[in-house]
Amino acid sequence: MTDLGDIWVYLSSSPLLHLTLTLVAYLIGARLYRRFNLHPLLNPVLIAVLILVAVLLITETDYATYFEGAQFVHFLLGPATVALAIPLYNQIERVRRSAASLLSALVLGSLSAAASAAAIAWALGASPEVVASIAPKSVTTPIAMGISEKLGGLPSLTAVLVILTGVLGATLGPILLNLMRIRDWRARGLAIGVGGHGIGTARAMQVNEVAGAFAGLAMGLNALATAILLPLIWAWLF
Repeated sequence: MTDLGDIWVYLSSSPLLHLTLTLVAYLIGARLYRRFNLHPLLNPVLIAVLILVAVLLITETDYATYFEGAQFVHFLLGPATVALAIPLYNQIERVRRSAASLLSALVLGSLSAAASAAAIAWALGASPEVVASIAPKSVTTPIAMGISEKLGGLPSLTAVLVILTGVLGATLGPILLNLMRIRDWRARGLAIGVGGHGIGTARAMQVNEVAGAFAGLAMGLNALATAILLPLIWAWLF
């Protein structure tokens, strides 16, 4: 009888295995998410990450091997991000009416997100390299890694922090907004988009179209604002 270890060795050589595992893990997360009425603590991305980490640890599979098979999902992030323009277009009149307050909130949110993270890391005794890595954690991953590298940080550490920030923003953000009694979908979407970038925006899309549109806009403009302002402030401070 064929040993299970031999079967796994055979399967792991196929690039489709890890793509399939990724999709199955997300489907499990999405099923749990719907089963419990879209509870924010059961975010599908969080569930999928936990499942995949467990599988990779149990099978002793390194990340490079996993990514080789699952990179098609990474490729789809580009078209998915561009698709965020559709709900934004549908809500363009609301965006125009809120332009002044939106831009001021965006700049303050972008600066406070970077400043608070950097200040906490610095207060805890982190090295300048780590502080530079954590400062852009509220920006979507590719841009955050570029900012981190320019500041002298570790792009790989930044990538981990960005994903963690997105998951926390998507899971805890709605709970915090409810506790603060913020009901306006524009404000909720803006806050989730700035604080939780792509993962938070996906969550907002599932809840309300207006919130999703403002979250997508906030995610894009926050990335632009952080990419411009953070290196300038960093150079001035250091």
